[in-house]
Amino acid sequence: MSAALIPWLPSIVMALLFALQTPITWAMAIAALSFFALNISDVPLATFAQEMTEGTQSISLLALPFFVLAGCIMNASGITRRLLNLAEVLVGHMTGALAQMCTVLGTLLGGLTASANADAAMLAKTLGVQMVERGYGRAFAAVITSSAAIITSLIPPSIGLIIYGYLAEASIGRLFAAGVVPGLLLALGLMITTGIMAHKRGYKPQRTTRASGREVLEALVDGLWALSIPVVIFAGTRYGIFTTTESGAVVVLYVLLVAMFAYREFSWRELPSVLSEAVLDSSTVMIMICAASAFGFYLAWEQVPQTMSGWLETATGNPIMLLILINVTLVILGTAIEGSSALIILTPMLLPLIDQAHIDKVHFGIVMVTNLTIAGITPPVGGLMYISSQVLRVRMGDYAREVLPYLGMMFVLLGILTFFPQLSLWLPNLIYGTAAVH
Repeated sequence: MSAALIPWLPSIVMALLFALQTPITWAMAIAALSFFALNISDVPLATFAQEMTEGTQSISLLALPFFVLAGCIMNASGITRRLLNLAEVLVGHMTGALAQMCTVLGTLLGGLTASANADAAMLAKTLGVQMVERGYGRAFAAVITSSAAIITSLIPPSIGLIIYGYLAEASIGRLFAAGVVPGLLLALGLMITTGIMAHKRGYKPQRTTRASGREVLEALVDGLWALSIPVVIFAGTRYGIFTTTESGAVVVLYVLLVAMFAYREFSWRELPSVLSEAVLDSSTVMIMICAASAFGFYLAWEQVPQTMSGWLETATGNPIMLLILINVTLVILGTAIEGSSALIILTPMLLPLIDQAHIDKVHFGIVMVTNLTIAGITPPVGGLMYISSQVLRVRMGDYAREVLPYLGMMFVLLGILTFFPQLSLWLPNLIYGTAAVH
């Protein structure tokens, strides 16, 4: 083998494993192991285990399993059902009501569950199945349930934002606040797109009349405990009652108290199964972070981030044009690499360039997470696409045709977020002040 190709061998190994449809985590881990095992740069093999372990050594990551656990408790305790009732009251009178309810419910859950995969599965199993039973197209139902789950990646608490904050050493509290407006804009875009498509296809309302003020008030009161969870996070972190990392544990305790004493639909007997589900979901993300940490060591050793930064720097010196180039690169990579994996792999590569161009880390985090989250519904490797399609038994070709209008809308939103940073930054500046922008 040519000496010039040897440093690229782990990248080639990973690309081949991707082509063989090896799970992303193991593709990264095996590629990283090849770097150490083949002694490409005289790095001891024991360093591989050290770097895998190093990936977990961050206080910020403690928030991740806590928020996942809070979401599992919510789904098991009737909190999600109350939010569904609220969604029906708010938009049940609209054309394509079930699809509109899906978006509203996804928005409400976005501030609570932290897991887009969990939301996609829940929405597909509940509203998706109902849509099919009431005459909606299977592919349409799969697309709207997976698209609504994307909102979870922006509205706090978001696992994607936690991971980015850890990798970029950015304020997770500011990232949480920055995701609110883009998340609501995404929900609005989904509802407009759904309304147009539902009108053309004659999808009917769920209710014959608009809900009365009394019905809306009753639904709001019934779901008030659930809706107060994001308020607890923001108020606690803003006034220094607890840190963003500690907020995960606080939210678990708060949700548990709401489920057991306010709604009284959760018992201690259910806790073992909920804990088991949370452990499995959290460990899936954590092992991916460990593999990415080891692979990141290889990239840093071979100065791949510096090479990429140098190429992009020579392409343009304009920060906006730089973001456009990065967006195009991420969109292309997102069609081949699952969003969370791309986030973990690419963030360390792009950060030096972002710092050099004086682009706000929080703004870039929202743009990057939005971009890579769109990959969740993009064939051929969209994770959310697979979840909804599997539940509703939809072929990828049918899904791919149905998702095009939604992808178009999301790329327009991505462009707006790129060109107008204040859409992301005004809320964190309002809550936390402007002193710590970076």
